[in-house]
Amino acid sequence: MENSINSKRGIFSGSVGFVLAAAGSAVGLGNIWRFPYLAAKNGGGLFLLCYIILVFTFGFALLTSEVAIGRKTRQGPLTAYSKMHPKFGFLGVLACVVPIIIIPYYCAIGGWVLKYLCVFITGHGSTAAQDKYFTGFITSQWSPIIYMLVFLALCAVVVYLGVDKGIEKSSKILMPILFLIVLGISIFALTVKKGDTTGIDGLKVYVTPDFSKVTPKGLFSTIMDAVGQLFYSISVAMGIMIAYGSYVPKESDISKSIFQIELFDTLVAMLAGMMIIPAVYVFSGVEGMNAGPGLIFVSLPKIFLEMGKVGPVIAILFFVLVSFAAITSAVSIMEAIVSSICDKFHVSRRRGTTITTVYAAVVGILICFGYNVLYFDFKLPNGTVGQLLDIFDYASNNVLMPIVAICTCILIGWVLKCNSIIDEIKIGAEKVHRQTLYVIMTKFVVPVILTLLLIEAFIRF
Repeated sequence: MENSINSKRGIFSGSVGFVLAAAGSAVGLGNIWRFPYLAAKNGGGLFLLCYIILVFTFGFALLTSEVAIGRKTRQGPLTAYSKMHPKFGFLGVLACVVPIIIIPYYCAIGGWVLKYLCVFITGHGSTAAQDKYFTGFITSQWSPIIYMLVFLALCAVVVYLGVDKGIEKSSKILMPILFLIVLGISIFALTVKKGDTTGIDGLKVYVTPDFSKVTPKGLFSTIMDAVGQLFYSISVAMGIMIAYGSYVPKESDISKSIFQIELFDTLVAMLAGMMIIPAVYVFSGVEGMNAGPGLIFVSLPKIFLEMGKVGPVIAILFFVLVSFAAITSAVSIMEAIVSSICDKFHVSRRRGTTITTVYAAVVGILICFGYNVLYFDFKLPNGTVGQLLDIFDYASNNVLMPIVAICTCILIGWVLKCNSIIDEIKIGAEKVHRQTLYVIMTKFVVPVILTLLLIEAFIRF
């Protein structure tokens, strides 16, 4: 029976394929630009310390639950929860809605990355460094749509090829290259110099804790930002790890794999900060590190221009890296939807991929239009003013994902009890570590922290 299910749904060839695919999902745009920005905003080393602790406690609990649910049920997120408990089918719907909301705007941003890669490859990097270039690009009517559709097509091809020939094979190729580029640029960033300021000075700012942030309000803000970053960093509460878990062989040691995913994600996130913050600090000072989402598309092109002859080369490598990271993450988001469609409606992967691609293209075009023909300002609950893309992002990241994670903890910790997951983890495992930690985090700590995060999302309404 197990072999029949595996041949129909696809399966990873082993733990390496799963770990690289899961790491590819985790190492996305959030790790490349969001992590360095949040680290700079929240006291450097203080944020890093909070994040590392949360990854191996908070993140560990959510990641373990989702991978185990996937392998136990052999279902995508839409139907997996109802298999776990009939009354929690609604949670499967919510978990599937999250990637449905994310995929169109993620592809739009992925298109922006491809645009900048093309600009630097064709030798027009100085143009990209000009003021208002980015604004001019995203507000133009057709160019963002074309790049978004190209990016979407690349992701759709990988998903269409299936688990082993598409997702696993591409991850085994892209992830080692991605890691080497991150490592190489990180080392180079430490060597940059302007006047008396060096990359090492920027590294000190990055890793040294700013204890002025250690106030009740400041520490709470840092922890909440680290928790919010975790959702994107380890791809939980969006159905991805349930989908990928459903393709993991029963004989695989998922406890060991989860630790490897935690380790790989944390290492790349740390290197992403080391890759960006020292260079930004050298050429733009502390103020440059507060650029937020505009860091990649506004601040870095100017910095690459200041690097001289080596700048265009570093820029190309950087945008190749970001493109790879964006594609592996977008593939995982799309796979969460496709697996749900295939399992719920018993259609082929070809049809599921086609439906998802058409939807992402149509809504992605609307997202692109949100900066021109459909432009409007909308005040979000956190006090910022955003457009259509920002509304989608806020709804998924700040509202739905915490709700999905809280309800998952209630289901596992209080309704089914944690042993339902621990017993699944023990299958194929040499030894299961952190069992007591898993129970405490799932039943008590994670729901409380996420409830606070959810309250914070609406507190300024």
